[in-house]
Amino acid sequence: MLSFEAGGQERLVEVKTTGFGKEAPSWVSANELAVSRQEARSYHLYRAFSFRKEPRLFIKSGALDEVSRLAPETFRAWVR
Repeated sequence: MLSFEAGGQERLVEVKTTGFGKEAPSWVSANELAVSRQEARSYHLYRAFSFRKEPRLFIKSGALDEVSRLAPETFRAWVR
């Protein structure tokens, strides 16, 4: 999502939400990772958690692989 800073600069926002706690993992697409790397200076992850009971939020700025620990979970496979 495109948003703007108070000074007018672009702010790219990715929101990930969970009903679980702050440490619960979320899914990140290859495209989200690529954009976060290309636009690290304006990229922000908004992480909403404990959404069902007591919604909370924290924000991380920069490339997703710099502010998160990533683990591959899915692969695209073509049959030969």
